[in-house]
Amino acid sequence: MTASRWADLLSADRPQIGMWLATGDPYVAEICAGAGLDWLMLDMEHAPNDLRSTLAQLQALAASSPEVVVRPVDADPAGIKRLLDIGVRNLMVPLVESADEAAAIVSATRYPPDGIRGVGSALARASQWNRDADYLATADERVTVTVQVESPEGIRQLKEIATVPGVDAVFIGPADLAASMGHLGAPQHPEVVETIEKALGVIASCGTAAGVNAFDEVFARRYITAGARFVLVGADVTLLARGSEELARRYGCVPES
Repeated sequence: MTASRWADLLSADRPQIGMWLATGDPYVAEICAGAGLDWLMLDMEHAPNDLRSTLAQLQALAASSPEVVVRPVDADPAGIKRLLDIGVRNLMVPLVESADEAAAIVSATRYPPDGIRGVGSALARASQWNRDADYLATADERVTVTVQVESPEGIRQLKEIATVPGVDAVFIGPADLAASMGHLGAPQHPEVVETIEKALGVIASCGTAAGVNAFDEVFARRYITAGARFVLVGADVTLLARGSEELARRYGCVPES
């Protein structure tokens, strides 16, 4: 066993199935946490989340069983530092296109001399305000780093990115990858799907956990077969949107399409 439960789960016998949290609401996060999924991805890049709303959701999820992965807006070390200090243990950083970028992200999660994370544990929820006497000695190994590859350049550099020390996982982003390949809005385009399947195999061959987003069950299962160890298969906002639309159709509020 490692110091990180998420790192252990990524090497478990079965793939880890998760969903996005994008409402920015602790109440919704708590509802989703009880569903039985393996992990939840709390999004700051495309959802209306800031540091305080992220903290509120972490507090609401603290007693829940799913692992929580947080995606910041970008790789800014200052933003990463603040997330780690409020108790984020698993990061997924978007739009990584080189090994140097991946290494810089890892450095932002490590205390000196192994990285550049500022030491503010006395002020931090992560250390329980220094009530955790072992925090500084063990903090680095408690954090997992997932880098998100979502461009042709990232795909070209995939092996180098996946083998950067401290990178625990690589997550393929189909939507942005499709757009950058000239297939905006078509992540299930055959060329995109083929690229993703090959990428998952490359990541797995490097001994690194591979992940992907796939709301369509057919493609989710295809990607698992191709080597994905963790998959996002839905989102709170899309479940609410599609479910409310179906309710309206069922009662004749809108015409059948």
